[in-house]
Amino acid sequence: MFRLEKVKGILFDYGGTIDSNGMHWAEVIWMAYQYCQIPVTKDVFRQAYVHGERTLGRNPIIQPYHNFRDMLKLKSQIQFEWLIEHKYIPSTSTEEPGQIAEWCYRYAQNAINNARPVLEALAIRYPLVLVSNFYGNIEAVLKDFQLDHLFNSIVESAVVGIRKPDPEIFRLGVEQLAVPAENSVVIGDSYDKDIIPAQEIKSQTIWLKNTGWEDYKGTETADVVISDFVELKNLFFG
Repeated sequence: MFRLEKVKGILFDYGGTIDSNGMHWAEVIWMAYQYCQIPVTKDVFRQAYVHGERTLGRNPIIQPYHNFRDMLKLKSQIQFEWLIEHKYIPSTSTEEPGQIAEWCYRYAQNAINNARPVLEALAIRYPLVLVSNFYGNIEAVLKDFQLDHLFNSIVESAVVGIRKPDPEIFRLGVEQLAVPAENSVVIGDSYDKDIIPAQEIKSQTIWLKNTGWEDYKGTETADVVISDFVELKNLFFG
């Protein structure tokens, strides 16, 4: 049961939570593929997506100065290189990565514009710390979307060397909040990467449940489950 009176600080996930209203970014990019009429199946797309994420995990392609548009273009280019190499699309497909990136950037802008008033209201009342699996450029992304002033601190996986679902990354976040773990609440879209490790450190949990990478089992639990980021306004302010 969620106890608002216990909350003294908030740990936010970023990607998939603030910038897509709970929608896994693979699903967002897949929608862009459909909009741009890229002739591949969803299964093939997911293979390209996984290849892209693994490539970015192994190689320092994304630099700290890259904003979100830059990052999306790099992701799309890597995906398309894989699709071309495996002959799923023709080698003449050179403009589509930019189109995919622009569609996704607008999607993120819309989601963030909806989330911003809630974040601003919460930042007045509570210290906010961002805990994110990201590529080392989260500060540039936040500045690009004018969110950088809202967070007291940032705990980014590429910087601290710990990735979710390791609960240690949330313990680092709690340290930055400077409140006991039981007086913090974790808000995120990933049940496995946000909610479970948050429960392990005895934080309260708010799960922004939307379309994930895999189907849910139906046994997932959190102190609060919401389906839209703006529901946080009523939850915290009545």
